Amino acid sequence: MTHPPSGTTGLRRRAGARAAGLIGAVLLAVAPVIAPAASADTATPTPTPTPTLSGVVSFTLAPIGNGIVDAGDPLAVSVAIDNGTDAVVPRTPVTLSLGTRTLADRDALTRWLAGGTSGVTTTELDDDTIPAVEPGGSQVAGIGIDPDDDALTDLEPGVYPLLASYKRIGGSSGKATSVIVVPDDGEETDVALVVPITAPVTTAGLLTAEQLTALTGPDGSLTALLDAVAGTPAVLAVDPAIPAAIRVLGTSAPESATAWLDRLLALGNTRFALQFGDADAGVQMQAGLESLAQPTSLQAYMAAEDFIPVPEESPSPSPTPSPEATETDASAPVYPELDALLDIGASSDPLLWPATTSVSPETVAAFGALRIDDETVTAIIPSDATAAGTEGATVTGHAVSGDADLLVVDADVSAALAEAAELEAGAERSAELTAATAYLALATTEADGAPLVVGLGRGDGRSVVSLRAAITAVTRAPGVSPASLGSVLGAPAVDVTVADTDAETEQAATASALFADEVDLGDFATILDDPTLLTGPQRAEILQILAVSWTEAPEWEAALAAHREATATTIDAVGIVEPTSIQLLSAGADLPVWVRNDLPYPANVTLYAVADDVRLDVTEATEVVAGPASNTAVKVPVQARVGSGQVTVELQLRSPAQVVIGDTQYADVTVRADWESIGLVILGVLVGGLLVVGLVRTVLRRRKARAEEDAE
Repeated sequence: MTHPPSGTTGLRRRAGARAAGLIGAVLLAVAPVIAPAASADTATPTPTPTPTLSGVVSFTLAPIGNGIVDAGDPLAVSVAIDNGTDAVVPRTPVTLSLGTRTLADRDALTRWLAGGTSGVTTTELDDDTIPAVEPGGSQVAGIGIDPDDDALTDLEPGVYPLLASYKRIGGSSGKATSVIVVPDDGEETDVALVVPITAPVTTAGLLTAEQLTALTGPDGSLTALLDAVAGTPAVLAVDPAIPAAIRVLGTSAPESATAWLDRLLALGNTRFALQFGDADAGVQMQAGLESLAQPTSLQAYMAAEDFIPVPEESPSPSPTPSPEATETDASAPVYPELDALLDIGASSDPLLWPATTSVSPETVAAFGALRIDDETVTAIIPSDATAAGTEGATVTGHAVSGDADLLVVDADVSAALAEAAELEAGAERSAELTAATAYLALATTEADGAPLVVGLGRGDGRSVVSLRAAITAVTRAPGVSPASLGSVLGAPAVDVTVADTDAETEQAATASALFADEVDLGDFATILDDPTLLTGPQRAEILQILAVSWTEAPEWEAALAAHREATATTIDAVGIVEPTSIQLLSAGADLPVWVRNDLPYPANVTLYAVADDVRLDVTEATEVVAGPASNTAVKVPVQARVGSGQVTVELQLRSPAQVVIGDTQYADVTVRADWESIGLVILGVLVGGLLVVGLVRTVLRRRKARAEEDAE
């Protein structure tokens, strides 16, 4: 047969218009993989950097339509080669085969998808040849099987293994595995799909206006999330830190961000609030907290000028207010309450969605004892965190473990969906969506009518196309009826045992250290008129650092170290400037002391001074209001007693709550208490002597003058 030119899709067709139509779908599905040739009149494109080669040649088998083949439908697949090496991959003959029996359970499915083909009998369907692949390039072959093919007729419902084997011309051989799903037209199963609405990880308490502009712009990841879930039955798990970041900006909020927030609130999807910053509830329980940490105040992020009320125009004349009242009303900002800042719209009862790594029997037991606003909480855990799930069984959506109420997410379906949502290449994404569909088909069969829960998982930078494809793969899967979490929680709960796994301890120790730092900062913040200006951002930053998405981020340790260093710098922002040695030459004087304040807020402190010798009396306490971002001079009155010598004065700052602020400093004072009296005596003698000398000289001059007159 004649193959299409290099760079286009090679196809082998069997007779049958329906199969040909499915092969056309192959072209659409793999279009992102193949680069179109530039036309002669196209302007020369801007050169782009050469992509880094992976060093691996990947071979992907992906059925079209997520592998779903209804009775009477043809089968269409794409077989793709991605060349990540610097050598040409020669043309590759490919043979497509289908298993004769269904895969018995999810363990068998997992083994097959991992390449374990032993013990599985297949029937050859068709073959084709993939053209040679240049370094860094891709090629795809599409194979279509007519519905009248003997291998497709009379297939019973179930999941069937699909195999593509190849042997390169003059090269090695290999295989790629996938499956097809023959749906059962029986009763549908309720399935709830949870999609997180979260922002990229950060160590700041809230996203900045610049970040919001990028994230909510036309190509932003937050915009992609709303585009993907709009019009779907997906349940939204919303991080309340995102709407809070928009609302604290008031009138300065970017237009795209306020439009995004309006759109979020207008969506008809059911939803629940994640922890602020998507903080991991499991880590907080491991750290020994009796209740989950919540944001305390976001006042530090709000500027007064952004919350000045805009006067409403009155249709009829009204009495003119006094100038004082007009000035006061017009200039007084009206700040929103914390609950209003965190509002995500109408939400369900309290739900927790911790990281998989923090789920253990101890944390689940702690969840059972938690109360939020006097309500019990429901925790979302993966099925492979249960004993039944680790053994390959399907765990239905609503479960209990001791006193803990649980929603169990199918781990296999969710993992495949999360992988698909991260991929842009058509063949690779289709392969993952097929795997998710197969796992879901097995789960609905084994659930025996009980509802299921699937979670898309956290992620960043996902495209609208990939997200929408992942959501649709679940909500439109055969045998699935989209459901809300409320309907799942209304179903009878099964009793499960949480697997005794090794939960992460590093993050638990880190959380303990962060909350210990917060206590120290809270003590320090008592120097402010409003301590929440420091404690509010500190709590918000801690919750952001404990975000679930930080669990596997390699930059997490560096971010943590930077935060703790910044906290230590803040606690050291107020202190006494190291004093110099002082000579005290009079009985009473002022001891000069400088108080340093690097904060942008005035600091209220008391300067305590204690001398180590009775030769010097020092005023013990002096109230100080240290100006923001400056050094403030403080004069401490001292009184020298009889005697001279060296005296050390201990200087210490304390907050109004008697918390020691900064390091204790010591001033060396040299006392010369008798120098003043001695100096006065000497000065008196000198003045008296000068007066006597002057008087004597005057008398002598007059006598001399009189004598001269007498002589003449």
